[in-house]
Amino acid sequence: MFTAENIISIHTTKEFHKTAMKVFRFQFQHNEVYQKYCLLLKKSPENVKHLTEIPFLPIEFFKSKDILSSITPIQTTFTSSGTTGTITSKHHVTDLSFYEASCRSGFSKFYGNIEDYAVLALLPSYLEREGSSLIYMAKDFIERSNHPDSGFYLHNYNELAEKLTELDRNGQNVLLIGVTYALLDLIELQPFNLKNTIIMETGGMKGKRKELIREELHAILTNGFGVEKIHSEYGMTELLSQAYSLGDGIFECPPWMDILIRDTEDPLTIIENGKTGGINVIDLANINSCSFIATQDLGKKHPDFSFEVLGRFDHSDIRGCNLMVY
Repeated sequence: MFTAENIISIHTTKEFHKTAMKVFRFQFQHNEVYQKYCLLLKKSPENVKHLTEIPFLPIEFFKSKDILSSITPIQTTFTSSGTTGTITSKHHVTDLSFYEASCRSGFSKFYGNIEDYAVLALLPSYLEREGSSLIYMAKDFIERSNHPDSGFYLHNYNELAEKLTELDRNGQNVLLIGVTYALLDLIELQPFNLKNTIIMETGGMKGKRKELIREELHAILTNGFGVEKIHSEYGMTELLSQAYSLGDGIFECPPWMDILIRDTEDPLTIIENGKTGGINVIDLANINSCSFIATQDLGKKHPDFSFEVLGRFDHSDIRGCNLMVY
């Protein structure tokens, strides 16, 4: 019924809405956990007639349930990072072609051909564990760049600094994708003055450093790398698509992904553009899991469909999770 090709071929808002309603009906029918959640909210395809009426599954359910809309054998399981003793999310993927198509097409829409770049990945905390969807994506980018200098870096910061400087000086387009604390470590090793490099932070201090507000963090990174803007990637274990920011913390989604902002006091109510609330994500590439996820992030959406991520909920449990304790 759904293929990776027809999901990433979505271009218009009308196509997105029409497909989203089809996906909702499909997942209501085939995803036992999601169906039960919808029925507890008294929502079903019979009374959900618009995108804003679709229930969004709290992201915490990935920690305790198998969120699947397919009986196809699981190809891989992506897991979230977590501190010792915490329960991590598990995202079972039955068809990796959806993830690969979404990652590849999403990147190309914002940055062009991956073969135009040398891809350097500074993701130590992700490399040191198994099941990271970010590592899977970065590995795919590295391989498809076909550049001999593309690769992962763990703690070999001196080698990375030399390679980054050399490539940039030679006029090579470079994509340095890194976890936040590691990027800060790198510029403390030495300052850079990069002309041909995109610095893309994926977020996360991972308990290594004090959390910083985005403006402060990006000011430090732009100064340290000698670039005008810091790019960002917004993705998570429970999704198969990513939004990108080309600077200033303003994110845009690919055409098969969108966000809605929910009221923090009434999570079933979608609020208007410009107001701060909880971020709900529609990810149509997530067809064999759940495409409608209520995250723990706070943000606001702009009239041009771009959005900002402003922080996290102070508490770990978002309202609505207590509907399904069984």
